Amino acid sequence: MERVVTTRRTEYPVGEGAAGNQARPGFLVPGSAVGDGRYRLLAEFGLDERVDAHLWRAQDNQLRRDVGLTLLVGDPANATAAGAARKMLERTMHAARITHPGTSRVLDVLGPGNGIAPTEGLLGIVVADWSQGTDLVDVIAEHPLPPSTAARLLEPLAAAVELAHHSGMVLGVDHPQRVRVTPDGVLRLSFPGPLPEATLQDDVRGLGAILYLLLTGRWPLRNAPGLPHAPLTPDGQVVPPRALFPYIPYELSSAAVRSLTDDATGGIRTSSGLLRVLERARLNEDATQSISAIPDDTDAEDDDGALWTTKRPHNDRAKRRKLAIGVTALAVATVGVLAWLGMQLISFFGDDSAGAGGPTVVASAPGNAENNPKPPNPGAPIQAAGVQVYNIKGTPDSPRRANRAADGDPKTSWKTDKYQQPFPALKPGVGLMAAFAEPVPFAEVVIDSPSSGTVVEIRTAPSEKPGLDETKVIGRATLQPGQTRLQLDSAEPTQHLLIWITTLGEGNVSEITEIGFLRAQ
Repeated sequence: MERVVTTRRTEYPVGEGAAGNQARPGFLVPGSAVGDGRYRLLAEFGLDERVDAHLWRAQDNQLRRDVGLTLLVGDPANATAAGAARKMLERTMHAARITHPGTSRVLDVLGPGNGIAPTEGLLGIVVADWSQGTDLVDVIAEHPLPPSTAARLLEPLAAAVELAHHSGMVLGVDHPQRVRVTPDGVLRLSFPGPLPEATLQDDVRGLGAILYLLLTGRWPLRNAPGLPHAPLTPDGQVVPPRALFPYIPYELSSAAVRSLTDDATGGIRTSSGLLRVLERARLNEDATQSISAIPDDTDAEDDDGALWTTKRPHNDRAKRRKLAIGVTALAVATVGVLAWLGMQLISFFGDDSAGAGGPTVVASAPGNAENNPKPPNPGAPIQAAGVQVYNIKGTPDSPRRANRAADGDPKTSWKTDKYQQPFPALKPGVGLMAAFAEPVPFAEVVIDSPSSGTVVEIRTAPSEKPGLDETKVIGRATLQPGQTRLQLDSAEPTQHLLIWITTLGEGNVSEITEIGFLRAQ
């Protein structure tokens, strides 16, 4: 008898292989295959409820590469929905001619009978290059971005919209879950597909809404119910970002609000207008960064008010002696600072010694010791591109604080909820999923934690949101107060690493101050 798993949308049977699972209405789950079996679903990244478009990361079973899928769910017998889907697919095919870093390349557009089996319950599929990086919503989960950073991120996306508008095409950038942040700091439309009735002004309004979101952490439109909404004035207008955060430059604040309105007298109606504002904000920031400091240590007795002189410099031995002493003192101080920094790095990543902060724990995953009798040698540390809470049951534990576990600041930390009963009474565990810009072979993971007795497993994962049974254990240890080094027994490259807590610390709560990752040599 088949086992039935309940999801937030429907119930679906489990028991077929991934290649045999064909998507039916409500049957979009990791491991299923769509596109007549060609694409295996890996993880869902969003939902545009306006057209029931599900945004997924998937693997192309023929080319063996990851792709981004926009799945239009619906009944082919519904003429209205089918017609809207066809128009959306047609507009996407036109926009596929746009090549720009601000938008993912459209690889294919599928429809019923043309790449989609009749029984799949799909009205269309847009296949695009997969964009590595982070969800736009996750970037501002902790706090809004500095104005200059917001302008830099949005400028490439605005440039892509401007390029499309010059050709008379709409990109469809008015939904935050369709946009991702690449590892090189570019906002990219990762799930292309303009709505059937979308206009050029809708693109401009979407750019303004994204700018508002980056500056304030709030979404000013009403098409993403899961996000915090922007506050409104008594007359129903969106409150300007500068009214919420006075440090935001007036020009950026005004541009965000003016892009949201159709007012021909005061609104920004073209992408080129908004793009000019973003370029000025970036250039102003660059100019500010390049200004040299003005020295204020001129000697009063030599200051005769002249701005330019042809007089030979004084040959003052006393001044030269003072200068030599000052330079020597500065050099000694610099060497001291560099030595201190070196000791700090050695204490964090070096061998166990006095003051290292905790013992070295050799972690060996069951069944791997024979395949890897000698753990890989640790190499250089590598920074995670993003960290998020991995949770398979109940509510996530402090999801907004997840990135504090890998921010390089020992004064910040991520902590689990305080549970009344130990695992697995309420859930089997909780963890942090670290994503990297490219697949990396890992040799060690260093965890700094005050929670003695916490048991963690280090697992490789095929995606950011896999099932726990899809992950592979490559290390296990019980944390000690301070730093605990886990020597991993697998050097197989992976782009996602899961720090999975199976046993909580004292008081049924665990805290992680910092996580360091060392690649294998």
